[in-house]
Amino acid sequence: MSCRSVLLCTEGTYPFVEGGVSTWCHQLVGALHDVDFTLYAVTGTADATRRFDPPENVRGVVHVPLWGSDEPAVDVAGHLSFARIQGRKRATRSGGVEDEFVPLFRRFLQGVEGGEGLDLEEHGAVLHAMWRWFTDHDWKDTWRSAPVWRAFREEALAAYRDRPEDFLPHEQPSLYDVTTALRWLYYFMMPLNTPVPEAEVVHTTIAAFAGIPGIVAKIERGTPFVVTDHGVWVRERYIAVSAGPFTPFAKRFLMNLGSHISRLNYHFADVVSPVTNFNRKWEIPYGADPDRIEPIYNGIDPATFVPGPKPPATEGRPVVVAAARVFPLKDVETMIRSAAVVRETIPEIQYRLYGALDADPEYVEHCRGVIAELALEETFLFLGHHHNPAELYLEGDLCVLSSISEAFPYTVLEAMACARPVVATDVGGVREALEGFGIVVPPRDPEALGRAVIRLLEDDQLRLELGRHARAEVLAKYRISESVRAYRRLYDRLAAAPSPAVEIESPAPLELAA
Repeated sequence: MSCRSVLLCTEGTYPFVEGGVSTWCHQLVGALHDVDFTLYAVTGTADATRRFDPPENVRGVVHVPLWGSDEPAVDVAGHLSFARIQGRKRATRSGGVEDEFVPLFRRFLQGVEGGEGLDLEEHGAVLHAMWRWFTDHDWKDTWRSAPVWRAFREEALAAYRDRPEDFLPHEQPSLYDVTTALRWLYYFMMPLNTPVPEAEVVHTTIAAFAGIPGIVAKIERGTPFVVTDHGVWVRERYIAVSAGPFTPFAKRFLMNLGSHISRLNYHFADVVSPVTNFNRKWEIPYGADPDRIEPIYNGIDPATFVPGPKPPATEGRPVVVAAARVFPLKDVETMIRSAAVVRETIPEIQYRLYGALDADPEYVEHCRGVIAELALEETFLFLGHHHNPAELYLEGDLCVLSSISEAFPYTVLEAMACARPVVATDVGGVREALEGFGIVVPPRDPEALGRAVIRLLEDDQLRLELGRHARAEVLAKYRISESVRAYRRLYDRLAAAPSPAVEIESPAPLELAA
């Protein structure tokens, strides 16, 4: 049986944001032109602007903005008539929140707190039942009700009440902490307020909130569910939260929430298809069945990314190029500091960074401050979006990547296809791609990054040889045509043998703490 329809779920990427995951999505839906795709796109705000024009086989886009909606019944569940919206509000206000929703909500919160050892089948049923509740009841009125607040306050404080010896005095939550955490749930869990279109396969690009429709469809209809890990979301979540301006309670809550949602994604997935074997190190501890993990590497078109000479604009001087959005996971600060290391030996060096500057404006300004501090204004250039990515690699003698977290980055494969060797940090699947075809260095080490750049710029024979071998490796292993065929085979296999819908029993009554 050939798969005819796929619900492709994204979070903060396609078709609203540029980047490697969006490139992957656009290539996949464009290549599988006989499959009807519906996009389920989780974004930050309702005013997000599309950066991609999806091909004709994308039949629709379900846009799920998490933030900034005054009336989710309109902005998220916009398919509803006015009469239906008012009917859901009446149903919510007439009662049932305390007796029907709150027991589910408590069980969900206990799952967030519970960590390892949970019955994930049961907790998937809880998530599904919450989604079911919101098909007939109002989102805002439910979350802002007194019973929900009382339940959240009790469950959020339970660990601090029952195990005070586990927490230092400064780790005790304030009232502001607790109210903020409830507001976060109101926004993060917005996919529970959104219809899940029918499809033969649900495919999420991230084991995060965008995977909720896959869990729901698996339970509701028996729809096969695929999780593709690019970067491992729970790992990147830990990095972002631990470095963020949060209180100890807030950090603990956000990390537990991310862990629980990822565990549910991995548990209910028929197949977890990471883009690199490295991701298994995180997927298995978070509940993925090792027998269901089937890596599918990213691929590119080697007829688009081809070797060539440097253009006149950069000919005659040593140039390092990079392609990356400027935000903390890319650790652009380390890249900048490596330029200072290189300049000490090669004064005429120039770094040319292409990538969006709007992902984290505060971080961009921080990086500009580092450039000014090191007097690198003529050495390190932010050049924004490049209209033709296949050309940007040709501007340099080599490519650099300084990320602290990656999956199997396109920028590495694209540079390799252009016969430009890569110096990159040893994160994610980078070593899998570059071993023998570039230089891998520890993350957050500008000295090591800079020394590797110097080595390649001063050794023309090594640089050119690595570039030639890198191009040959792409031709042998990383063609987009083979990657797409692998997803086609996976879709067809799953569509041919859908599971029966899961028989759901009401969750057992809760035994509440006194």
